[in-house]
Amino acid sequence: MTDEALTVDDELLARARIHAREVVDEHDLALELGALEWDVSARARRRAGLCRWDADREVATIVLACRAYERYEWAEFAAVVRHELVHALEFQRFGESGHGERFRELAARLEAPRRCRSFAEPRYLLRCRGDDCDWRATRHRASKPVRAPERYRCGDCGGVLEVEHADSGRRWETASGYGSAKAALGDDW
Repeated sequence: MTDEALTVDDELLARARIHAREVVDEHDLALELGALEWDVSARARRRAGLCRWDADREVATIVLACRAYERYEWAEFAAVVRHELVHALEFQRFGESGHGERFRELAARLEAPRRCRSFAEPRYLLRCRGDDCDWRATRHRASKPVRAPERYRCGDCGGVLEVEHADSGRRWETASGYGSAKAALGDDW
């Protein structure tokens, strides 16, 4: 190894692996750490972690979000690692994983959350334009309702949707409005 400083990714992975070993030992989990791979995502904005299953190789890969690691305190991020370990264990034992009863029971035992707090500000705000409706949602990506809100209706009252670009405050209710806002903002999109 060179004298170069460790990167944030290196630190994140080292701490996550150490924590995983401690959790497996402390809770006597039947998780095969040798069939577990680790990766870091610099792109993730919504989820702090995920676990992928390669059935052909029988290997689970835990992918952790660098942005979440930088924003959360360690105790909160360690809980994300435990959440993904539950998925990895389910994949190894059952070939599938979700957030059902089996997941909830083991997650509770490991003090792992069912969901993680958002660590990034949303790029888009959706809201109902109905007079007496206060339905709102956020999006991090330009999903179909963001790009073409006229094709969707409020699930609460059936009203028309409006989308707002969070950084600029620009609003639209149609696909052409989306295109106009995107063109007007250019690099600031």
